[in-house]
Amino acid sequence: MASFAEATSDCGAPSTSPTVSTVRPRIVRTYEEHMKYIKKLTPNSWSILPGFVPGMSVPGTFYVNSRLEQLMLSELRQSCDGTGVGGFIPAVTQIANVAALPGIVKSSIAMPDVHSGYGFSIGNVAAFDMNDKDAIVSPGGVGFDINCGVRLLRTNLFEGDIKDVKEQLAQSLFDHIPVGVGSKGVIPTSPGDLDSALELGMDWSLREGYAWAEDKEHVEEYGRMLQADPRKVSKRAKKRGLPQLGTLGAGNHYCEIQIVDEVHDQKAANRMGIGARGQVVVMIHSGSRGLGHQVATDSLVEMERAMARDGITVNDRQLACAKIHSTEGQNYLAAMSAAANFAWVNRSAMTFLARQTFAKMFDSTPDDLDMHVVYDVSHNIAKVEQHVVDDQLRTLLVHRKGATRAFPPHHPLIPVDYQFTGQPVLIGGTMGTCSYVLSGTQKGMDTTFGSTCHGAGRAQSRAKSRRQLSYTDVLDNLNRKGISIRVASPKLVMEEAPESYKDVTEVVNTCHDAGISKKVVKLRPVAVVKG
Repeated sequence: MASFAEATSDCGAPSTSPTVSTVRPRIVRTYEEHMKYIKKLTPNSWSILPGFVPGMSVPGTFYVNSRLEQLMLSELRQSCDGTGVGGFIPAVTQIANVAALPGIVKSSIAMPDVHSGYGFSIGNVAAFDMNDKDAIVSPGGVGFDINCGVRLLRTNLFEGDIKDVKEQLAQSLFDHIPVGVGSKGVIPTSPGDLDSALELGMDWSLREGYAWAEDKEHVEEYGRMLQADPRKVSKRAKKRGLPQLGTLGAGNHYCEIQIVDEVHDQKAANRMGIGARGQVVVMIHSGSRGLGHQVATDSLVEMERAMARDGITVNDRQLACAKIHSTEGQNYLAAMSAAANFAWVNRSAMTFLARQTFAKMFDSTPDDLDMHVVYDVSHNIAKVEQHVVDDQLRTLLVHRKGATRAFPPHHPLIPVDYQFTGQPVLIGGTMGTCSYVLSGTQKGMDTTFGSTCHGAGRAQSRAKSRRQLSYTDVLDNLNRKGISIRVASPKLVMEEAPESYKDVTEVVNTCHDAGISKKVVKLRPVAVVKG
């Protein structure tokens, strides 16, 4: 039976976990004993005090409001009293376990969409001091779908323009963009092309004609991690990735046609080009597919050996890691960066296909339809960044797993277009529910390493969703909302139903009320394409 972590992970876990001898004994406590180490700080934030698990050098912090906190704490209670799914580690414990990793600074932080994952919880942010010789990098802090992320395209169309062709448009997107497990891309890719894409990222897309020159200006890292080294990506990973360029994949990945439903910050929305209610946008959510998954899986084997050699002790064997400056750590970062580049190329390829779809449907050109990239954010990645910690500017390796970068106005790493409004943050809802565009804040920079949530976050496992939900009921519900859907796998309809997730509005409201990001626009789906 799969663990809860495997069942709820965005892209799953490898078939076997690394066997690590340097794992601390687990402390068994009652729920009441555990709660002595958990303190509510504000209406939207909680602290996990050192001592909750062995080895904590910093506290844990998690953000939930009054409507989400019971989901968080009930998971811990079920784990303590034995009523939960066997073998899973609750998110609260995973946050604390990360706070015990070598070299971590300030706090192990979790966003309101947090849920149990592989090693790190999904929604976990953790930063490690690059100048600490013992600081580590952990694949579990990035995730198996490296650089899974969201891209938003604007258009100059309005809801009335697509009303009579919505079904045809959804079908055309489904026909143009390969979806589902094992789907193969339509972008011609040779092994040499793949190596170039892994090294160059969106510079390869631009060179090959699959991106506009201005696209990369609105992508994190300009769509290219310079540390990438294709030689550190295994042959098996490349074999898995070669046929998948320009594919959506399955799970929680999607391409949606959405409508600007509410504008919360008119100035920021206008700057992004999405300030008009009723405006049509396209949101693409996907990652590095099988290539990224294999990079993560391969690295865990090396990490296990490095831990044994260097005497690294952790609280959970899924937290396999290596010192940042070790050979294993540097190999992983080089391969992870290459997988991140693959993901940006993948989303660029699907952008190309989406632009072609709209151009054909409306007998126009993508440029005439104003199909520019609003922004492209990553939410499974580790990056070297500078942050102020204890009044000192420090160079950190920031892991964001199921969390999104949200830098504030005037930060040098965000595009000039957004210097006065803050970095756009794209928060995807689940199938049939709203999505949001947020902006980064200085408070978020100061308290969460410039990070915020990434989506709704699962409330129950995929297996439980399949048992409890009906395929026809979910489709009928979408139909009543006027949402067209195209899906490759029937079981995915139950797994990705809104009932399987937290309320994305409550998640976003928590971040907004806590001040770590700011609401700009609410988006309503009218057509969904899923794997």
